[in-house]
Amino acid sequence: MPPSGGTGAATGEALLGLRGLAKRFGAVRALTDVTFDILSGEVTALIGDNGAGKSVLIKCISGIHTPDGGQILWEGRPVHIRNPVVASSLGIETVHQDLALCDNLDIVQNMFLGRERSRRFALDEEEMETAAAATLAGLAVTTVRSIRQPVASLSGGQRQSVAIAKAVLWNSKLVIMDEPTAALGVAQTAMVLDLVRRLADRGLAVLLVSHNMNDVFAVADRVAVLRLGRLVSISPAAELDRQIVVDLMTTGASSRERPPDDAGEEARA
Repeated sequence: MPPSGGTGAATGEALLGLRGLAKRFGAVRALTDVTFDILSGEVTALIGDNGAGKSVLIKCISGIHTPDGGQILWEGRPVHIRNPVVASSLGIETVHQDLALCDNLDIVQNMFLGRERSRRFALDEEEMETAAAATLAGLAVTTVRSIRQPVASLSGGQRQSVAIAKAVLWNSKLVIMDEPTAALGVAQTAMVLDLVRRLADRGLAVLLVSHNMNDVFAVADRVAVLRLGRLVSISPAAELDRQIVVDLMTTGASSRERPPDDAGEEARA
Protein backbone atom coordinates (compact mmCIF):
# COMPACT_ATOMS: atom_id res chain seq x y z
CA MET A 1 0.00 0.00 0.00
CA PRO A 2 1.71 3.24 -1.08
CA PRO A 3 1.84 6.25 1.20
CA SER A 4 -1.04 8.64 0.70
CA GLY A 5 -0.60 12.39 0.65
CA GLY A 6 -2.69 15.51 1.07
CA THR A 7 -5.61 15.44 3.43
CA GLY A 8 -7.06 12.08 2.50
CA ALA A 9 -10.78 11.45 2.33
CA ALA A 10 -12.15 14.02 4.71
CA THR A 11 -15.50 15.47 5.57
CA GLY A 12 -14.27 18.25 7.89
CA GLU A 13 -12.50 21.51 7.14
CA ALA A 14 -8.72 21.89 7.34
CA LEU A 15 -8.14 23.64 10.66
CA LEU A 16 -4.37 23.21 10.92
CA GLY A 17 -2.09 22.71 7.94
CA LEU A 18 1.54 21.60 8.12
CA ARG A 19 3.58 22.38 5.03
CA GLY A 20 7.11 21.00 4.77
CA LEU A 21 7.68 21.25 8.52
CA ALA A 22 11.29 20.63 9.57
CA LYS A 23 13.09 20.57 12.90
CA ARG A 24 16.62 19.63 13.80
CA PHE A 25 18.65 19.51 16.98
CA GLY A 26 22.28 19.95 16.02
CA ALA A 27 23.10 17.24 13.49
CA VAL A 28 19.92 15.29 14.25
CA ARG A 29 16.98 15.79 11.88
CA ALA A 30 13.93 15.27 14.08
CA LEU A 31 11.39 16.25 11.40
CA THR A 32 11.81 16.44 7.64
CA ASP A 33 9.26 17.85 5.19
CA VAL A 34 6.16 16.92 7.20
CA THR A 35 3.02 17.91 5.31
CA PHE A 36 -0.58 17.09 6.21
CA ASP A 37 -3.81 18.67 7.46
CA ILE A 38 -5.71 18.25 10.70
CA LEU A 39 -9.45 18.55 10.16
CA SER A 40 -12.28 19.89 12.27
CA GLY A 41 -14.71 17.25 13.47
CA GLU A 42 -12.20 14.42 13.12
CA VAL A 43 -9.79 12.42 15.25
CA THR A 44 -6.39 12.21 13.58
CA ALA A 45 -4.14 9.57 15.16
CA LEU A 46 -0.41 10.27 15.06
CA ILE A 47 1.62 7.10 15.39
CA GLY A 48 5.18 5.94 14.92
CA ASP A 49 7.92 4.02 16.65
CA ASN A 50 10.02 5.56 19.44
CA GLY A 51 12.14 8.33 17.96
CA ALA A 52 9.85 8.79 14.94
CA GLY A 53 9.28 12.47 15.77
CA LYS A 54 5.80 12.41 17.31
CA SER A 55 6.69 14.39 20.43
CA VAL A 56 8.72 16.93 18.46
CA LEU A 57 5.83 17.45 16.05
CA ILE A 58 3.22 18.09 18.71
CA LYS A 59 5.65 20.42 20.51
CA CYS A 60 6.05 22.42 17.29
CA ILE A 61 2.26 22.69 16.98
CA SER A 62 1.80 23.64 20.63
CA GLY A 63 4.54 26.30 20.65
CA ILE A 64 7.16 24.52 22.74
CA HIS A 65 9.55 24.11 19.79
CA THR A 66 10.00 26.51 16.89
CA PRO A 67 10.26 24.75 13.51
CA ASP A 68 13.44 25.35 11.52
CA GLY A 69 11.62 25.20 8.21
CA GLY A 70 8.23 24.90 6.60
CA GLN A 71 4.99 26.62 7.45
CA ILE A 72 2.05 26.20 9.80
CA LEU A 73 -1.36 27.29 8.55
CA TRP A 74 -4.25 27.98 10.93
CA GLU A 75 -7.66 28.19 9.29
CA GLY A 76 -5.86 28.74 5.99
CA ARG A 77 -3.59 31.56 7.20
CA PRO A 78 0.15 31.31 7.94
CA VAL A 79 0.92 31.61 11.66
CA HIS A 80 4.05 31.67 13.78
CA ILE A 81 3.39 29.80 17.03
CA ARG A 82 6.19 31.26 19.13
CA ASN A 83 5.09 29.82 22.46
CA PRO A 84 2.23 27.96 24.18
CA VAL A 85 0.45 31.24 24.92
CA VAL A 86 0.14 31.94 21.20
CA ALA A 87 -1.04 28.37 20.62
CA SER A 88 -3.70 28.76 23.30
CA SER A 89 -4.85 32.09 21.88
CA LEU A 90 -5.45 30.38 18.53
CA GLY A 91 -7.46 27.59 20.17
CA ILE A 92 -4.79 24.88 20.46
CA GLU A 93 -4.73 23.05 23.79
CA THR A 94 -2.54 20.10 24.72
CA VAL A 95 -3.30 17.38 27.26
CA HIS A 96 0.13 16.07 28.16
CA GLN A 97 0.79 12.54 29.33
CA ASP A 98 1.48 13.77 32.88
CA LEU A 99 -1.84 15.72 32.72
CA ALA A 100 -0.31 18.72 34.58
CA LEU A 101 -2.95 18.55 37.32
CA CYS A 102 -2.34 19.58 40.93
CA ASP A 103 -3.37 16.87 43.39
CA ASN A 104 -3.81 19.34 46.24
CA LEU A 105 -6.43 21.38 44.34
CA ASP A 106 -10.02 20.47 43.53
CA ILE A 107 -11.50 20.05 40.04
CA VAL A 108 -12.63 23.68 39.68
CA GLN A 109 -9.29 25.04 40.89
CA ASN A 110 -7.43 22.82 38.43
CA MET A 111 -9.61 23.75 35.48
CA PHE A 112 -9.05 27.47 36.11
CA LEU A 113 -5.45 27.28 37.31
CA GLY A 114 -3.62 30.35 36.01
CA ARG A 115 -6.83 31.68 34.43
CA GLU A 116 -8.91 32.37 37.51
CA ARG A 117 -11.94 34.60 37.14
CA SER A 118 -12.41 37.47 39.54
CA ARG A 119 -15.02 40.03 40.46
CA ARG A 120 -14.39 43.09 42.59
CA PHE A 121 -10.84 42.01 43.42
CA ALA A 122 -11.95 38.58 44.67
CA LEU A 123 -12.16 35.18 43.01
CA ASP A 124 -15.54 34.58 41.41
CA GLU A 125 -15.99 31.06 42.76
CA GLU A 126 -19.63 30.84 41.69
CA GLU A 127 -18.90 31.69 38.05
CA MET A 128 -15.97 29.25 37.93
CA GLU A 129 -18.06 26.48 39.46
CA THR A 130 -20.87 27.11 36.96
CA ALA A 131 -18.50 27.08 33.97
CA ALA A 132 -16.67 23.95 35.18
CA ALA A 133 -19.91 22.08 35.82
CA ALA A 134 -21.32 23.09 32.42
CA THR A 135 -18.16 21.95 30.62
CA LEU A 136 -18.14 18.58 32.36
CA ALA A 137 -21.86 18.12 31.71
CA GLY A 138 -21.44 19.09 28.06
CA LEU A 139 -18.82 16.36 27.67
CA ALA A 140 -21.04 13.87 29.55
CA VAL A 141 -18.48 13.46 32.32
CA THR A 142 -20.78 12.17 35.05
CA THR A 143 -18.54 9.94 37.16
CA VAL A 144 -17.09 12.63 39.45
CA ARG A 145 -18.84 12.97 42.77
CA SER A 146 -18.41 16.74 43.09
CA ILE A 147 -16.62 19.47 41.15
CA ARG A 148 -15.08 20.43 44.48
CA GLN A 149 -13.60 16.96 44.82
CA PRO A 150 -9.78 16.99 45.24
CA VAL A 151 -8.02 15.73 42.13
CA ALA A 152 -5.95 13.42 44.35
CA SER A 153 -9.12 11.42 45.06
CA LEU A 154 -9.95 10.79 41.38
CA SER A 155 -9.31 7.62 39.42
CA GLY A 156 -6.98 7.66 36.41
CA GLY A 157 -9.88 7.88 33.98
CA GLN A 158 -11.52 10.68 35.94
CA ARG A 159 -8.23 12.62 36.05
CA GLN A 160 -7.88 12.27 32.29
CA SER A 161 -11.47 13.47 31.84
CA VAL A 162 -10.80 16.55 33.99
CA ALA A 163 -7.63 17.31 31.99
CA ILE A 164 -9.58 17.08 28.73
CA ALA A 165 -12.42 19.22 30.11
CA LYS A 166 -9.84 21.79 31.21
CA ALA A 167 -8.52 21.90 27.64
CA VAL A 168 -11.93 22.45 26.03
CA LEU A 169 -13.08 24.97 28.64
CA TRP A 170 -11.14 27.70 26.85
CA ASN A 171 -13.00 27.57 23.53
CA SER A 172 -10.34 25.34 22.01
CA LYS A 173 -10.61 24.23 18.39
CA LEU A 174 -7.78 21.68 18.38
CA VAL A 175 -7.06 19.36 21.30
CA ILE A 176 -3.78 17.44 21.22
CA MET A 177 -3.69 14.34 23.42
CA ASP A 178 -0.45 12.57 24.25
CA GLU A 179 -1.07 8.92 25.17
CA PRO A 180 -4.38 9.64 26.98
CA THR A 181 -5.05 6.01 27.96
CA ALA A 182 -1.56 5.10 29.15
CA ALA A 183 -1.73 3.10 32.41
CA LEU A 184 -5.55 3.06 32.44
CA GLY A 185 -7.67 -0.05 32.94
CA VAL A 186 -10.18 -1.35 30.41
CA ALA A 187 -13.21 0.50 31.78
CA GLN A 188 -11.32 3.77 32.26
CA THR A 189 -9.85 3.51 28.75
CA ALA A 190 -13.33 3.08 27.27
CA MET A 191 -14.53 6.15 29.17
CA VAL A 192 -11.67 8.29 27.88
CA LEU A 193 -12.05 7.06 24.29
CA ASP A 194 -15.77 7.88 24.41
CA LEU A 195 -14.82 11.38 25.51
CA VAL A 196 -12.29 11.71 22.67
CA ARG A 197 -14.95 10.73 20.17
CA ARG A 198 -17.43 13.21 21.67
CA LEU A 199 -14.94 16.04 21.15
CA ALA A 200 -14.79 15.31 17.43
CA ASP A 201 -18.56 14.90 17.26
CA ARG A 202 -18.85 18.42 18.70
CA GLY A 203 -16.77 19.73 15.78
CA LEU A 204 -13.38 19.98 17.45
CA ALA A 205 -10.23 18.66 15.81
CA VAL A 206 -8.39 16.04 17.86
CA LEU A 207 -4.78 14.96 17.36
CA LEU A 208 -4.30 11.70 19.24
CA VAL A 209 -0.79 10.38 19.90
CA SER A 210 -0.95 6.74 20.90
CA HIS A 211 1.02 3.50 20.81
CA ASN A 212 -2.15 1.50 21.39
CA MET A 213 -3.54 0.19 18.09
CA ASN A 214 -6.85 -0.77 19.71
CA ASP A 215 -7.34 2.84 20.77
CA VAL A 216 -6.34 4.16 17.35
CA PHE A 217 -8.77 1.99 15.43
CA ALA A 218 -11.52 2.56 18.00
CA VAL A 219 -11.71 6.34 17.56
CA ALA A 220 -9.52 7.61 14.70
CA ASP A 221 -10.93 8.87 11.42
CA ARG A 222 -7.48 9.16 9.87
CA VAL A 223 -4.05 7.85 10.76
CA ALA A 224 -0.78 9.73 10.19
CA VAL A 225 2.35 7.57 10.38
CA LEU A 226 5.79 9.00 11.08
CA ARG A 227 9.03 7.13 10.49
CA LEU A 228 12.43 8.65 11.25
CA GLY A 229 10.97 12.14 11.23
CA ARG A 230 9.17 11.80 7.90
CA LEU A 231 5.47 11.38 7.20
CA VAL A 232 5.12 8.09 5.33
CA SER A 233 1.32 7.90 5.25
CA ILE A 234 -1.83 9.84 6.01
CA SER A 235 -4.83 7.62 5.31
CA PRO A 236 -8.41 7.04 6.42
CA ALA A 237 -8.42 4.50 9.25
CA ALA A 238 -10.94 2.42 7.28
CA GLU A 239 -8.27 1.73 4.66
CA LEU A 240 -5.78 0.37 7.20
CA ASP A 241 -5.35 -2.51 9.59
CA ARG A 242 -2.78 -3.24 12.28
CA GLN A 243 -0.40 -5.11 10.00
CA ILE A 244 -0.39 -2.35 7.38
CA VAL A 245 0.33 0.21 10.10
CA VAL A 246 3.20 -1.92 11.49
CA ASP A 247 4.66 -2.16 7.97
CA LEU A 248 4.48 1.61 7.57
CA MET A 249 6.04 2.27 10.97
CA THR A 250 8.92 -0.14 10.44
CA THR A 251 9.69 0.10 6.71
CA GLY A 252 7.89 3.20 5.50
CA ALA A 253 5.68 1.32 3.03
CA SER A 254 3.27 -1.61 2.77
CA SER A 255 2.18 -3.72 -0.18
CA ARG A 256 -0.74 -5.14 1.79
CA GLU A 257 -4.36 -4.30 1.16
CA ARG A 258 -6.93 -4.48 3.91
CA PRO A 259 -9.21 -7.50 3.31
CA PRO A 260 -12.73 -6.34 2.36
CA ASP A 261 -14.35 -8.58 4.96
CA ASP A 262 -12.42 -6.76 7.70
CA ALA A 263 -14.28 -3.53 7.01
CA GLY A 264 -15.48 -2.03 10.28
CA GLU A 265 -14.08 -4.82 12.43
CA GLU A 266 -10.99 -2.87 13.52
CA ALA A 267 -13.18 -0.16 14.96
CA ARG A 268 -15.14 -2.70 16.96
CA ALA A 269 -12.13 -4.65 18.20
